[in-house]
Parts: sequence; structure tokens; C-alpha cells
Amino acid sequence: MAYLLIFFFLIIVISIRQVNQYERGVKFTFGRFTAVMEPGWRIVLPIIQSYQKVDVRIKAVDVPDQNAITRDNVSVKVNAVIYYKVSDAPKAVIEVEDFRYAISQYAQTTMRNIVGEVTLDELLSSRDKIADRIREIVDKETDAWGLKVQNVELKDVSLPAEMERTIGKQAEAEREKRAVIINSEGELAASENIAKAAQMLASMPGALHLRTLQSINDMASDQSNTVVYMVPIEALKALEGFAKK
Repeated sequence: MAYLLIFFFLIIVISIRQVNQYERGVKFTFGRFTAVMEPGWRIVLPIIQSYQKVDVRIKAVDVPDQNAITRDNVSVKVNAVIYYKVSDAPKAVIEVEDFRYAISQYAQTTMRNIVGEVTLDELLSSRDKIADRIREIVDKETDAWGLKVQNVELKDVSLPAEMERTIGKQAEAEREKRAVIINSEGELAASENIAKAAQMLASMPGALHLRTLQSINDMASDQSNTVVYMVPIEALKALEGFAKK
């Protein structure tokens, strides 16, 4: 009797399995799925039962460079990171052989297809929207595998060298265009101010001649220069008018 108790005790000891907090265990009895093992110590009977642990933490999968052609026939290389977690441990074990490899392959195919549906400008300017579309498609497909896609990030979009040079020239031309526009707007504002000043001087008798004399005085302040200036007769008449007043 004592030997029998010892035997059963040893069976229980070797049947104890530990499931960590970030894991779930998928238990099989005689090859059939029977239960999900929650965190803690669990009993798995030798020979007749088996189990497989599944990590339910969020994982990051690096989607390597994918060669794709945009809708406007530009060849690009795109890579991304996909963040997902196991939402249904039995499905992740039973429905797909290797869910890590499967989701990586499906993400690569989806990314190439989505890039082929947009133009280069859309790809460069709307990366967040494109990444969200990839996430929606991958999440919908992998739901049957017990996976939940949390986020997709497009890391890099690489262009051919000649295309990069073309985009650089386009950006430079755009900057020059803006500079010309700003310069012309400044000249327009300056001409408007000059026109207003000329109208104001013309409307006041003698004001223009006083401005002329002020300019002469400014030039004469530098003794290194010799300035010969012909004073118009109108200026002299204006001064005579001021003298009479």
C-alpha cells in the first residue's frame, strides 16, 4: 500500500506544469483539445495528456524590405513593423501551424498589394493611412487564427537613386518658386509705399524740394566725397515762398 501511495505521489509530482502569468496553456487529452490552462500550477497527466504554451504578450514582427511598384509605376522598397498578440490561444495552436511565420508572410503580401494601389505621392504623404489599411486587412484575416493586430508602422520607403534626384530637383524648384513669390510681394508692397509717399509729397507745395535739400545734406555729411548738385529753379522759388511766409 505504501508503495502504491508513493507511486501516485510521484505521478502527481511529475504531472505538475507551471504556466506563467504571460502565458496560456493549450491542453490535449488523447490528442483532442480539452482545456485552456490559466497561469499557475496545473496537472498534465503523462502519456494521456499533452500541452503547449502560448505567449499572449504583444509581439513585434519585422516585415523585411519588399519590392513593390506603385500605381504610377515607380519601383520602391518598403519595410514595416507589425505589432500583434494572441487573443485566442487554442486557435493560434490548432488553426495554423506557425502563427508567427504565417502573420509575417501575410503582412508582406498585403503590404505589396496596398503599395500597388497608391501613387508615390500618396505613399510618401499618407503613410499612416496606408499603414492603417494594412492593419485592418491583416487583422481581419488573422482573426481566424486567434490573433489580434494592434498596430502597423511603415518604417522606411526607399526610392531608386534617379527618382530621389528628381524629387530633390522638384523640391529645389518649389523653394525657388516660393522665394520669387515672396520677393515679388515685397517689391509690390514697397512700390505701393513709394507711390503713397510720392502722392503725399506732391500734394504739399515745397515738400518735395525740402526732401531734395535733406538728401543733399545727407550726402554732404561725408567729407570724403565731393558732390556737385544742380538745384532746380523750382526749389529756389519754393524757398522764396517759405521766406515770405
